[in-house]
Amino acid sequence: MTRTPTPIVLKGIRYAFGANTVLNNLDLTVEGGTTVALLGPSGCGKSTLLKLLAGLLQPQSGVIHFADRLIASATSFRPPEQRDIGMVFQDYALWPHMSVAQNVGFPLLMRRVPNAERLTKIMVALERVGLADFALRKPSDLSGGQQQRVALARAIIAEPSILLFDEPLSNLDRDLRESLCREMSILLPQLGITAVYVTHDRNEAEVLADNIVHLSQGSVTSIQAVKPLSGETA
Repeated sequence: MTRTPTPIVLKGIRYAFGANTVLNNLDLTVEGGTTVALLGPSGCGKSTLLKLLAGLLQPQSGVIHFADRLIASATSFRPPEQRDIGMVFQDYALWPHMSVAQNVGFPLLMRRVPNAERLTKIMVALERVGLADFALRKPSDLSGGQQQRVALARAIIAEPSILLFDEPLSNLDRDLRESLCREMSILLPQLGITAVYVTHDRNEAEVLADNIVHLSQGSVTSIQAVKPLSGETA
């Protein structure tokens, strides 16, 4: 990708469900082109933060910027389709009646990308995730790991500025989880897309992320650098 990677900046983010404050004056900056893992116990605010980035929730105070674009505040809100994001869900979220190629190409179909260009991009995306030979199969013919690769290909096909991951490997067995985690750790830097990855698994976070953001009671408690910055040695 040739464009400049998109940083994410959140300032003073607060979100509550009734009397339960889930995010409390949270500040976080994600450097463009890096992968950040959100790590913490259940109820710490990881999923709520991801939903705010995705446009599934609106902050009650504070602001969210993608580069210089105001994405959301208490009084301003861009819907998901205007955020230039891709998202990979825990449960794959594939359409069972569609082939692998149709699932992957759906975001481009919605953008009215011409057929020839769409087919080319579908095969490029499937090549990236090692499923070029599975284009005509249905999701039900695939293993869990393969289905999640399809979901990843669908998320990256439109070359979004930002990728969001909602515990995408948690439904896989340990061997599949570890192998796909390694593959993603290689693919994400190649794509150059800013990524936010929610997980309960510290090992997963350490393999995938440039930085691990530790959350507790709705606030960032620490940020742990995992991978050396460009030009540094481990």
